[in-house]
Amino acid sequence: MAHVLIIGAGGVGSVVTHKCAQVSEVFSSITLASRTLAKCTAIAAQVKERTGVTVAVEQVDADNVAETVALIKRLQPDLVLNVALPYQDLPLMDACLETGVDYLDTANYEPPDEAKFEYKWQWAYRERFAARNIMALLGSGFDPGVTNVFCAWAQKHHFDEIHQLDIIDCNAGDHGQAFATNFNPEINIREITQRGRYWEHGEWVETDPLSWSMSFDFPEGIGPKKCYLMYHEELESLVHNIKGLKRARFWMTFSEQYLTHLRVLENVGMTRIDPVVYQGTEVVPLKFLKAVLPEPASLGPLTQGRTCIGCLFKGVKDGREKQLYVYNICSHEEAYREVGSQAISYTTGVPAMIGAMLMLTGAWKRPGVWNMEEFDPDPFMAALNRHGLPWQVIES
Repeated sequence: MAHVLIIGAGGVGSVVTHKCAQVSEVFSSITLASRTLAKCTAIAAQVKERTGVTVAVEQVDADNVAETVALIKRLQPDLVLNVALPYQDLPLMDACLETGVDYLDTANYEPPDEAKFEYKWQWAYRERFAARNIMALLGSGFDPGVTNVFCAWAQKHHFDEIHQLDIIDCNAGDHGQAFATNFNPEINIREITQRGRYWEHGEWVETDPLSWSMSFDFPEGIGPKKCYLMYHEELESLVHNIKGLKRARFWMTFSEQYLTHLRVLENVGMTRIDPVVYQGTEVVPLKFLKAVLPEPASLGPLTQGRTCIGCLFKGVKDGREKQLYVYNICSHEEAYREVGSQAISYTTGVPAMIGAMLMLTGAWKRPGVWNMEEFDPDPFMAALNRHGLPWQVIES
């Protein structure tokens, strides 16, 4: 039915490729492209072994618009699915604009020289995408992504107004490594070390990095964990699109071991993103640190335990106060058995496939640049249950 061009061959790229291959009635042709062709070839071989589906592979530098344009023109895909680095969002959107092809990503743009991610750069493409009669779907991962859809679903079915939103992300898994990140170390550490930020009474309030914490009792036997307030990109769009929102926050769990290592690395300058000169060569400390840390894709067979990511809502329905908790629990071991990746990659890759599927089948189709909560949440919620990320609801 449709040809998808997946760009990015890391852990999430592997999951997306596997999951697209499982839905061959929609994704009748799959091409996986990356700067490193060997990574694409390895993933294609794994997909062939698990599903019997043949995945084509290509080499492309996603920072090079002309190179990407040439590849798109040669392959003629129906959709470009971007699971490369956030730095590449704008070059890939430029390539889609030039070729007239729909676009999807899982994380918003972040300039390489500044640890700051926000939607203004991508929202600036709205009129051009609409005029070209093509669509861009932003942030179709889990958070952002599924969390946005949870919000739209809660707003549609359970609340007249949502007043308070807490997005709470827990990785209760253990990979046994002294210090490792579950997705790209460079992006992960940049995200965690920036200042916290939350929405309250119509304005943004900033906090020092990881300076606010709370304890949350996670369901299904995971139990109480310490969570830290961070800024996360879905908050930026949700405060525009969720009616009546007075406070919105994002929380994530970290082990004390992880935080201790992170503090030491910060204190000695290893998380810096500005270049330093070493023996006459400019080196970015964080990029060097990324090179010596375990590759996130290598953590799949090592990681045990579960993730729990969900949204806690407080609001009003029919004049009465109401609380709702919508969440997903994902097993690292089950994810690895199915697609050879740990649950962090799985929980991002599955929603990327679902977003692409809804675009290609016309369930979500509208020219312009859109965030997840701006579409009908029901088909996405149903697809989560079918494709490996079932959700639960606790109402009070």
